[in-house]
Amino acid sequence: MDDLREWNTFVLFFSLILPLLFSIGNAAFNVTTIPFNQGYTPLFGDGNLVRSPDGKGVRLLLDRFTGSGFISSNLYKHGFFSANIKLPSDYTAGICVAFYTSNGDVFEKTHDELDFEFLGNIEGKPWRFQTNLYGNGSTNRGREERYRLWFDPTKQFHRYSILWTAKKIIFYIDEVPLREVIRNDAMGGDYPSKPMSLYATIWDASNWATSGGKYKVNYKYAPFVAEFKDLALEGCPLDPIQQVPAADVCAEKDAQLESQDFVFMTRERRLAMRRFRQRYMYYSYCYDTLRYPVPPPECVIVPEEKSRFKDTGRLRFGGSHRRQSRRRSRNPVTSSGSDANM
Repeated sequence: MDDLREWNTFVLFFSLILPLLFSIGNAAFNVTTIPFNQGYTPLFGDGNLVRSPDGKGVRLLLDRFTGSGFISSNLYKHGFFSANIKLPSDYTAGICVAFYTSNGDVFEKTHDELDFEFLGNIEGKPWRFQTNLYGNGSTNRGREERYRLWFDPTKQFHRYSILWTAKKIIFYIDEVPLREVIRNDAMGGDYPSKPMSLYATIWDASNWATSGGKYKVNYKYAPFVAEFKDLALEGCPLDPIQQVPAADVCAEKDAQLESQDFVFMTRERRLAMRRFRQRYMYYSYCYDTLRYPVPPPECVIVPEEKSRFKDTGRLRFGGSHRRQSRRRSRNPVTSSGSDANM
């Protein structure tokens, strides 16, 4: 009861103060949205995918029989992938809602991936989420970071976006950058480089998603509904096995993508990102020196950020979130090696 009261106080305080803290990084992007049928197709659980009457969004349902998901109609060589999302409410333990890019159905052993994964919780406890990336099948070198949210993602829609160019990757929520990965030569094939599809799924991850599998999905509360709308796809559609070099085919689209506002990390956005990471990141692989005695080459070690973490990569205070290292499948088509707990 005390934990719940403490959490409610925390939410009230930060719901008032954080809009002020993040507003400087929250100017709306100029994003062109497309109808669902124009860019996406059902992936699995067709009966649990419900299109909105206006054709601009979908609801993904999880019940005791199946989860559901959709996939972009094309693969893209770089792009900006974005959607307004609202997560299921009340008791959501064991549930994973994923919004990610991957080519695991084409390159099974050498796949690339960029993830948002949202992890449900018991009633009264907040959703948590993580970001991750893989290149060339490097699932044994996970690059996950885990965070709390500064809002209740079940009350209203928020925009979640993944930017992927030849030079950088940025994860955004509501135009606030959470994480930036700058490509460098030392990363080699670990930087995603092959065309990827955009996926969105909801599925039963009872064996790991909440407190390391302690709390399972309770289908008494089913169906669990994740809503997606205002979908955006900007990038270069590409056949992954075509013979023409991608650089030749995608030069114009890449130039157009890299001229967009969301590519540029302004001073204001960098400040908003630093504030987010100071307040809400509770695990980073870059500070997990037990796992990586030498940080991976893309890590930018920020001394004041590093001082908050143990050598396990978790917070010194309030960071008792144990890391699980296990592989699991999101859907019948593709899988991921990223992981996190409550």
